[in-house]
Amino acid sequence: MLDIKWIREHQEQVQLIAEQKGIDISIPELLRRDDQRRALLLEVERLRQERNRLTQRIQGFIRERAEEEAETCKGEVKKLNRRLTGLEHELQEAEREYRELMLLVPNPISPDTPIGLSDHDNVEIKRACEPPAFGFEPRDHVALGELHRLIDIPRGVKTAGSRNYYLTGTGVLLHRAVQQLAVDLLVAKGFTLLEVPLMVRPAAMYNTGFFPLGQGQTYRIADEDRWLAGTSEVPLVSYFEDDIVDVTRPLKLAAASLCFRNEVGSAGKDVHGLYRVRQFSKVEQVILCQNDPEVSEQLFQEITENAEELLQLLELPYRVMAVCSGDMSQKTYKQYDIETWMPSRASYGETHSSSQLLDFQARRSNIRFKDHSGKLQYCYTLNNTAVASPRILIPLLENHQEEDGSIRIPRALRKYMNGLERIIPAYR
Repeated sequence: MLDIKWIREHQEQVQLIAEQKGIDISIPELLRRDDQRRALLLEVERLRQERNRLTQRIQGFIRERAEEEAETCKGEVKKLNRRLTGLEHELQEAEREYRELMLLVPNPISPDTPIGLSDHDNVEIKRACEPPAFGFEPRDHVALGELHRLIDIPRGVKTAGSRNYYLTGTGVLLHRAVQQLAVDLLVAKGFTLLEVPLMVRPAAMYNTGFFPLGQGQTYRIADEDRWLAGTSEVPLVSYFEDDIVDVTRPLKLAAASLCFRNEVGSAGKDVHGLYRVRQFSKVEQVILCQNDPEVSEQLFQEITENAEELLQLLELPYRVMAVCSGDMSQKTYKQYDIETWMPSRASYGETHSSSQLLDFQARRSNIRFKDHSGKLQYCYTLNNTAVASPRILIPLLENHQEEDGSIRIPRALRKYMNGLERIIPAYR
């Protein structure tokens, strides 16, 4: 939640950013509501002071045995209380409406963020490794999964409904191997690994910027005021809620967790196979640092490079995309997506995402640090998907397949798969 003073000073810019991000909010209406609540607050405070003054007079009259004057003042206090009750109710309602609007205010966007409406307007800034040129008709990951008995989507749907799946046998080993590779990579780079809650309070979702706009994508626990997190970014940031932290060195956290996403409104979009599912696993990077844009940019490049290094270890072709204003979420200041080549789509598909958020999450979560002068400041936060599975299995299976249907295991994964170098079709 941005500071209202900053919003007043940049209201045209904030309104433009909201429109670019597709957020339905009127900044003039927000400022009008702020003026209204401030006026009510001043009037309530004035009446409370008047009541206190009258109460003191009543006590004085009682000491002086001036009963008639005391009764007159008591009558005035009753009138004030009736007036105050009405105004306090108005103030409470004005505060609620103001908070609801403030929760919709978008984070600014970086000067180098492309302006656009959708992912079609994202800009490629880097490409690594050429896609494979097959001398045969390649299978997609679903066919490969069936051939090797790695994936069973029909039984997943039978058991849990659409966009669910089973991984079986070597498919499970591959799924776990890529996660462990990512965990080991991050731990070696100084990240602290946490096991995190999967169910969180609504405050954690609001504080990290996933509510209110992302509420429709989130599963609620029936009869409980708790929600299933769609990313461990939520509990990782919330770990420091209301804390004063030492960010002399950036705090680097990582978690490997199950994630849940409702995928409301995505019918007919990228739903084939394992690309868009309701339950998946992610290894996430989260960093808290000082409120220094240069430091934040440096760390942003670092976490992106960590994800790139993982893809290089997996021997996969990919490209890095600068995400445009219309494809970014409310909370994001700057974002890169990494898209990995998926032969079955004959195109790149998003597998990783890096985001800078400035102090957006820290303000909501009240996470602060002391600067050199001892003054409390809000931290900056950043996050990146080091790997998400089973989506990463799509390019992993498809890019490394051979004409006979076998699948080569990248060298970096073999130690996690008991030395297995190749997945051979079951019929051989």
